[in-house]
Amino acid sequence: MDQSAAVWLVLVAAVIAANLPYFNERLLLVGPRQAPKSAWWRLLELLLMAVLTFGLGSLLEARIGQRHAQGWEFYAAATCLFITLGFPGFVWRYLRRGHL
Repeated sequence: MDQSAAVWLVLVAAVIAANLPYFNERLLLVGPRQAPKSAWWRLLELLLMAVLTFGLGSLLEARIGQRHAQGWEFYAAATCLFITLGFPGFVWRYLRRGHL
């Protein structure tokens, strides 16, 4: 896999992973279905998805070439980007009118 395909793969995976907690009512995406899943579960799932997405990016970076060490600034910016990518799911779940 070349570098640009790996970048696009991580970006698409991040968009999907950031929105999954808002569109799914199952606990940790595979557990029992809960009618109104609490916001704390959604935050936990969002954190788990971010870790998995960072792991995918790290794995692909290692397969392409040498993996570079990252400081806390990289992870802070990547986390903010991940949360921003999940904004459409947040709007769909909590801010749309007529949801009740």
